Amino acid sequence: MNSITNNNLDLKGKKVLLRVDLNVPMENGAITEISRIEKIIPTIKLLLKKEAKIIIMSHIGRPKGKVVSGMTLKPISEKLSLLLQKKIFFSEDLVSENTILEINKIPNGSILMLENIRFNEGEETNDSQFSKQISTLGDIYVNDAFSCSHRSHASVEGITKYIPSYFGLQITEEINALKKITSKIEKPISLIIGGSKISTKIKIINNLIKKFNNIIIVGGMGNTMLKHTGSNIGKSVCENECGHLIKEILENSKKYNCKITIPKDAVVSTSLNGNGKEKNLNEIDDDEMILDIGSKTISDIEATINNSKTILWNGPAGYFENPNFQNGTKKILELITQKTKNDKIFSVAGGGETVAAINKFKKFNSFTFVSTAGGAFLEYLEGKTLPGIKALNQNV
Repeated sequence: MNSITNNNLDLKGKKVLLRVDLNVPMENGAITEISRIEKIIPTIKLLLKKEAKIIIMSHIGRPKGKVVSGMTLKPISEKLSLLLQKKIFFSEDLVSENTILEINKIPNGSILMLENIRFNEGEETNDSQFSKQISTLGDIYVNDAFSCSHRSHASVEGITKYIPSYFGLQITEEINALKKITSKIEKPISLIIGGSKISTKIKIINNLIKKFNNIIIVGGMGNTMLKHTGSNIGKSVCENECGHLIKEILENSKKYNCKITIPKDAVVSTSLNGNGKEKNLNEIDDDEMILDIGSKTISDIEATINNSKTILWNGPAGYFENPNFQNGTKKILELITQKTKNDKIFSVAGGGETVAAINKFKKFNSFTFVSTAGGAFLEYLEGKTLPGIKALNQNV
């Protein structure tokens, strides 16, 4: 792995093009969550220590090659400047010959952030001319944006064809953590997976079922499993045309000796704003919906976690946005946190809703590793080769 941690890599006075993911949530121009910004700080600090000149490339939103004022990186550059307690120069224009002049003006050991790289027409189309153009802005390229590495974009994949390219600290940490749950596994290993649609995660389940000892299916996916295995789920969120997928999961679980666990009981209500009532599955009425797992299911999950050495969690157990239906998700968090703190398990969590739940209950530092990546995280778990990672491995 070509990494910036290589002691023989002399970066003093070198222009380093650093691709990061600063696609953070914003409301009315204000940043509402900064974990992605915080994660890139170790790489920046290492490059500053090596006296490099850093040129940051990133994006926010999907402007489709157009300049969109509400998608400027200016507020993010200001927030990063505050966190680093260091001035960050900001280039407001699209990439051009003037960009090189701006870069040449700043001193070694300083940082320049480019405007949203997706404002440039050739970025998302992975245009070879644009890839070559941005490569001329620096001496080396560093990818520290795992969450973008499933995209064949110019600043992720195309650029590596024209410039020496390296892995950053955060992307290396992400890959190493995911390897521990996909290839360098310490068993018993268990997956807790939720979310609304089982059809979107069938590839993950079928890829991991061959390697995992336990798979616990909750949330809307759990409802679909219950419906297709004969339980009444009332008016719960469910995919009705997934009988063949459920059959596939159950057949593969027997084939690879992986235990599948689905809810035994539930917390139900007639509306998302209701108070909730715990019921056995055979007690659920037609006008009720499942919005959380019940105490028997939580006990099953606790037993599985206690008997595991490695845990992967992707997807909440219920509608945790309403405090009346947050108990299942909160309990899973507490159980994994406690075992991780006692150094009894290697724990990895990832996915948008999962990270939202972890942040809500202030457990971000309670896992061995939390992935802020969305699509890249899921595609890696499906067993796909990510274009950005492949490109770095080929550029040796």
